[in-house]
Amino acid sequence: MENAFNERGVTITRNGLSAAGQVFALRDIRSTRIMTVQKNKALPLTLSLIGLAGTVAGGIFRSGAGLTLGVMMIVVGVLTWYTQDIAHRLIVDTPAGEREALSSPDLEFVQRVNQVLQQAIENLAARI
Repeated sequence: MENAFNERGVTITRNGLSAAGQVFALRDIRSTRIMTVQKNKALPLTLSLIGLAGTVAGGIFRSGAGLTLGVMMIVVGVLTWYTQDIAHRLIVDTPAGEREALSSPDLEFVQRVNQVLQQAIENLAARI
């Protein structure tokens, strides 16, 4: 059995796709698509606004604890924003429905996997 692709835990052979502990038979894959999931804006913004409110309340009531906790919440909100990654997901359509086969912050890797997978599906169709 010859591997068409074997990188970062993703293996595509003549008969199947194995990624993230899942195995998909090539004959069952109807189509593939890449979906990009952007950063979550609501959580960091909410944390920072709560922190801002706590900082203002701590300043108004001359509370060192309120001021400190408010500043800490602002910092947590900013760090939450900067530590999030944009995720690129490879979605495969099978008779059982659409499933996520692969998720990675590296778009080029996901595109390369999709390209090799499409070629493997075309080669399987030519053999049949």
